[in-house]
Amino acid sequence: MIKDKIKDLAGAIFNDVVGYRQHLHANPELSYHEFQTSAFVKEKLTQWGIEFTGCANTGVVALIKGDLPSDKVIALRGDMDALPITEISDKPYASKNTGVMHACGHDVHTSSLLGTAYIINQLKAEFGGTIKFIFQPAEELLPGGASIMIKEGVLENPKPDYIVGQHVMPLIDAGKVGFRSGIYMASTDELYVTVTGKGGHGAQPHQNIDPVVIASHIIVALQQIVSRNADPRIPSVLSFGKVTANGATNIIPNEVKIEGTFRTLDEDWRAEAHQRMKKMAEGMAESMGGSCDFDIHKGYPFLINEEKLTANARLFAEDFLGKDNVVDLDIWMAAEDFSFYSQLTDACFYRLGTGNAAKDTQYSVHTPKFDIDEDALKISTGLMAYIALKQLGN
Repeated sequence: MIKDKIKDLAGAIFNDVVGYRQHLHANPELSYHEFQTSAFVKEKLTQWGIEFTGCANTGVVALIKGDLPSDKVIALRGDMDALPITEISDKPYASKNTGVMHACGHDVHTSSLLGTAYIINQLKAEFGGTIKFIFQPAEELLPGGASIMIKEGVLENPKPDYIVGQHVMPLIDAGKVGFRSGIYMASTDELYVTVTGKGGHGAQPHQNIDPVVIASHIIVALQQIVSRNADPRIPSVLSFGKVTANGATNIIPNEVKIEGTFRTLDEDWRAEAHQRMKKMAEGMAESMGGSCDFDIHKGYPFLINEEKLTANARLFAEDFLGKDNVVDLDIWMAAEDFSFYSQLTDACFYRLGTGNAAKDTQYSVHTPKFDIDEDALKISTGLMAYIALKQLGN
């Protein structure tokens, strides 16, 4: 059976994949600068005789075509970039690059996709169809590596019928995976707001136009966009995480800068909210004697898992891992640039459990102590291979 062959190959390459992951973890690179990571991926693909091309500067796209007749194509994606976070770890594979860390598990995604490519390459005589392996840069930073790879033709020549991605999840125990059909993750936009007034001495507020007060009113008032303008059935998040006034105890500054994020699960409401936020902030500032520049950097769209493909992938996972090891996922208001792929082709983005309290790997992604239970790598390679081959009809 193909399942047994995949499991045997996954077991045979497990220690190597752990080594790949630890090497990548120790040598993280920021978005759009994944030069050594890209070189490492190319080295392994070359070693295995797998054809590949470059894309989006540091991206790599590999193709494996089965020997049996079939025109179906499935793409598998793993992202490669790290985050500007200083790691807190005493592990031998802790980051060697100060201030840079694989805090979102992209080292896992890349090493797992390499393992999957190895497995698939050993089974060319067993299947029909083509599998495209997308090693993607810059998931963490706008405009997102996915959007750039798409512009450069990653979804063409050949055009995938489906695309599948997996992402670490420390809230799920290692050995388990999670699925959700339909809308899964939120769109994300970055908000950069500058409120301008007239600065001066704090003891003479009547001679100034206080941008700190104006900014405070704007921050509070904008929450009405979510609480009173949004359809309650559409999840929305508006959060401000940075406010810079740069005055002093007795100095009112000339301007205040505010930075935040807006996230939702509906594109029509997203566009309407942009207009409402901008109009409200600018009008409020003007009414108080100041001005407001409301700049919206439009980010990733919402991520949707195509229902039939996701249902299939879940069934394949239950077959491969056992039904008890497959769990349901809830909507998550974080964002992912895999969403760009999901807007253009049938997509499934599932979660790979990496948590284990006994091994101290329960910390959230994007935190300095994030790490994984490497036993998750026992299933990450084989499961993706099995989903791909089964979806191709083998």
